[in-house]
Amino acid sequence: MPTVPASSILSRASGPRHRHHDRPNIVLICVDQMRGDALSAAGHPVIRTPHLDELAGQGTRFSRAYSATPTCVPARVGLFTGQSQETHGRTGYRDGVPFTTAHPVTMQGVLRENGYQTQAIGKMHVYPERARCGFDDVILHDGFLHFGRRYGHGHLEAHDDHLRWLRRQPEADARADYFEDGVGCNSMVAIPWNRPERLHPTNWAVQEAIDWLDRRDPDVPFFLYLSFHRPHAPFNPPQWAFDMYHDQPPVEPPVGDWIGDFEEFRRDDHHQTMMGRLRPDEHHRAVSGYYGNISHIDLQLNRFLEALADHELTEDTAIVFVSDHGDMMGDHDMYRKSNGFEGSAHVPMIVKAAPRFADGAPTGAVVEQVTELRDVMPTVLAMAGVDVPDGVDGMSLLPHVQGIAGPQWRDHIHGEHVTFGQSLQWVTDGKRKYLWASGSGAEQFFDLEVDPHELHNLVRDEARAPEVEHWRGLLITDLTGREEGFVADGELITGRPVQTEQAWVRELIDS
Repeated sequence: MPTVPASSILSRASGPRHRHHDRPNIVLICVDQMRGDALSAAGHPVIRTPHLDELAGQGTRFSRAYSATPTCVPARVGLFTGQSQETHGRTGYRDGVPFTTAHPVTMQGVLRENGYQTQAIGKMHVYPERARCGFDDVILHDGFLHFGRRYGHGHLEAHDDHLRWLRRQPEADARADYFEDGVGCNSMVAIPWNRPERLHPTNWAVQEAIDWLDRRDPDVPFFLYLSFHRPHAPFNPPQWAFDMYHDQPPVEPPVGDWIGDFEEFRRDDHHQTMMGRLRPDEHHRAVSGYYGNISHIDLQLNRFLEALADHELTEDTAIVFVSDHGDMMGDHDMYRKSNGFEGSAHVPMIVKAAPRFADGAPTGAVVEQVTELRDVMPTVLAMAGVDVPDGVDGMSLLPHVQGIAGPQWRDHIHGEHVTFGQSLQWVTDGKRKYLWASGSGAEQFFDLEVDPHELHNLVRDEARAPEVEHWRGLLITDLTGREEGFVADGELITGRPVQTEQAWVRELIDS
């Protein structure tokens, strides 16, 4: 066997700790329930997100990004499959649908088939809970996960790696639970985290991601899905993060002139209300906890990005940041999500290309064309140089990131979600928005350019009648032929029965 010169061994040992590949590493960071306006880079008057602002300054921020089905489960279906709800069939929230059976082709699965090491850390919110959905491996914290607690096998450690880890820490014990403070995962009750900060799920997810960087296969590029359960309730950030907002003067949420359209669903002073008003002090605590969760994530993301730099991976790694949906957070006397109003459906979206592969891409750009979660999959595949599979109806954002996008783009997106016992439908281009409630027939039309908080319903404004008719017509076109019978003879039909998924999904599950 030939002898390797000592100088060669020394040269290898003193060289870079990673290998350059001909394709970038890609990190997709997904947070849960973060509003699209909850970035100081977007001009928010209260919240501070310095590290996300820095990421936006290094890449491209998409200011009119939306979640077409704004709750956790269907939103992630769109994110993973690159499909609209018309294609993936999930039009509301329903647990217990076998993910891989219903959605066999995923972004991470395609990357895995094309030579990427794929890893998920944090929230997946799929069924079965440990389904990998195309990832090589998953390390999980999905939060309280009602379905797993109520209808699973009862052994929570089996599908919550954070809980298993927590119970082994010296500050905890074998019966520890992140629910010990009683703060619910859909509750507006907010208190600071009552354990050492290092035990918080946000810190844990980042630490797992940093540890994984040490253990990854250096011979192939990687795709890491780093997914946080926060800022979704429980609103229990570390004390410092809670205090930085609770110590500020309260801010009144905007209330539109149309909220009577949903008056029958009002539950004032209920801690899990979706339509209702909280006491001012309770609302201020909820906002403080929510914003505190975001600032906590922002700081921990800086920790992760510094770890990328420590591993000499910054130049080779693209970063995509997005949320699955927003939170109404008191706007129009609403909380939580599942509707088409801006607080619920508008999400942050930032894409930073890997510097070594960026080819002079502009930095700090803000793109105003309307985008949606389904655009993430084709964008990630384009960055990886991988063909987009059939059935994907999202559009790659990479030309926008590279600064070479032409004027042609979609003219609107269609969103929907079953809630309040009906289907809440909407269409928007990020500048105008038309909404229709299938049960009551209530309509709203907003000019988002002059009324970004959706205060004034213009649907009966005679001067806007041609615009309203145009946007109503777009929704009619999108709904024509749907199994629910939302459209007949070219008109919207109220009172039709609704389902959280389309018939072909139900048939697939039943078979």
